Amino acid sequence: MDPIRFLTHRNQRVLLLDFTESTTEQVAELSSRVPEVITREPKGSVLVVADFSGVKFSRDIVEHIKIATALDRPHIKRAAWVLTENLPKALYDSIRNFSAREFPVFDTRDKALDYLVS
Repeated sequence: MDPIRFLTHRNQRVLLLDFTESTTEQVAELSSRVPEVITREPKGSVLVVADFSGVKFSRDIVEHIKIATALDRPHIKRAAWVLTENLPKALYDSIRNFSAREFPVFDTRDKALDYLVS
């Protein structure tokens, strides 16, 4: 299954970015693909959940995520992240500040999906 895919949750279309257990190289490659997918959608229309469970964050990964989140910002209606206490606050803040976006964090994908469609 493609880690970047649309799914339906409570009759709403949500883009899943499944980074679960990804390596640095996989996160970099997937992050570079994300804006291509999102910018095909109408501005302000995309609900997106990024699941980073089990990812070991590095500055390199954060730089790739910062660029992707800045590029696709106009197309995002609402976003949520799934993290398992694996992203230090300073790195999270650098992504948030660079992209000028908020990323509510949840400990499970189901909670993040419920938030997005509420």
